[in-house]
Amino acid sequence: MFRTIFTLSALAAGLLSSSVMAAPTEDIAPRPDARAADARAADRDTVLVAQNDDFDVYYDGRGNRVIVDTETGQVLAIQPPQTRFDRRALRRERLRNLGPVEDDRYYLDDPEDMARLRRRQLEEEGLIVIPPVDEVDPYGDPVDAFPEAPLDGGNYGNNYPRTIKRQPLNEAAIEPVEPTAPGDQAALPPKIDGKIVVDPSLSLGARQEVAALQVLLDRAGASPGVVDGRFGSNVDKALAAYNEITGSNLRSTDVVGIQAALEQSGGDAFASYNITPEDAAGPYVASVPEDYGQKAQLERLSYTSVTEALAERFHMDENYLKALNPEANFNRPGTIIKVANFGRLVATPVARIIADKVKKQVRAYDASGKLIAAYPATIGSADTPSPTGTHAVSRVALDPNYTYNPNINFRQGENNKILTIPPGPNGPVGSVWIALDKPTYGIHGTPDPSKIGKTESHGCVRLTNWDARELAKIVSPGVTVEFID
Repeated sequence: MFRTIFTLSALAAGLLSSSVMAAPTEDIAPRPDARAADARAADRDTVLVAQNDDFDVYYDGRGNRVIVDTETGQVLAIQPPQTRFDRRALRRERLRNLGPVEDDRYYLDDPEDMARLRRRQLEEEGLIVIPPVDEVDPYGDPVDAFPEAPLDGGNYGNNYPRTIKRQPLNEAAIEPVEPTAPGDQAALPPKIDGKIVVDPSLSLGARQEVAALQVLLDRAGASPGVVDGRFGSNVDKALAAYNEITGSNLRSTDVVGIQAALEQSGGDAFASYNITPEDAAGPYVASVPEDYGQKAQLERLSYTSVTEALAERFHMDENYLKALNPEANFNRPGTIIKVANFGRLVATPVARIIADKVKKQVRAYDASGKLIAAYPATIGSADTPSPTGTHAVSRVALDPNYTYNPNINFRQGENNKILTIPPGPNGPVGSVWIALDKPTYGIHGTPDPSKIGKTESHGCVRLTNWDARELAKIVSPGVTVEFID
């Protein structure tokens, strides 16, 4: 009896506990129709989160932002443009609502402060301000930082750069500077305590001092070859010719004498030059091939760069021109550069020419037998020696073609046919050909002016392009050319 009563009591207690525990669940859980309504409300205000938060954002043709689940490809949301937040507009509105800030200090030595000050000034003036990098919205609309295209067919008015017509580069493009001191005797450097004080930039060993000497020699007609600021055999030969031409006894170590002679002959050794649109326009070639067969396929063997063209115009080594102007943009018209002020070209007619094979120099004399010009030269080689004896100039050609004939002269590479090489300063004979009465021989220019007097030729007499051009203007058919050993 007791066991029966205990069992019934335990059963009644279990039913009561089950009822109490189930009651809260029944009161909290919503009805099915209420659950559906809440879900629809949530869909209107929120965006479904993709699996693992991995989703892509696209834009359709109407500007709507489409958010797609990367894993399933399901479209999660479509946001029309007018429903998206304009973060820049909100930011500007927030700044306007803040109003002026009292005691808004900007420190001049703080770059960030100055940047904020400039931005604030631009905003106050109503100008478009590109937001800083750290505030750019990567998914927002891009800032219109550039002006709209013109609506009149592309006419930008008279301020648009004009079309540049390519012109050949002229020799002796700058006029020599007039002497700075009046009278025949130029002013010498000042004296302190009875001693002459020389500009430190002209001290011995400075490359610019050597270049100044080279410019002085060039002015007198005693060409040192390229102006490169370096001593060498070409400078030594030119200095000897300079003393013969001028009747002086100048030494390469006479810094004061060199400076005085520069003042008397045209002023400073260097001048400023403004790069023109024609200089930048060229025409130029990308590169000059070594093979004659490939050269023959080109239209013209022009300069390869502005620096090469300007270096030849001002009788300079290309690398030295760049070293003098390390920050210059040679391809931009209006750039001012420092160049050699070599002065005027020799104009006295030539009556006789000597090609000295030992000194590697060409010397030109007038009708009275006076030396008027001297040029470093490459004259023949052991395999293809230059002529001997006395010959005469037969004709002069500027900017000539070159006929390559392996059956008569030398053979270049695998080219065994006659080729016509187009004209240009980078052609085999440069920009000048002074033909001699001995067939296939002549005096001509070179595409490598820095190698003159230091390498060999194929039997002809090779000068720098500017020296060959100067000689071509003062020589005429019939002038004798004597080759001496």
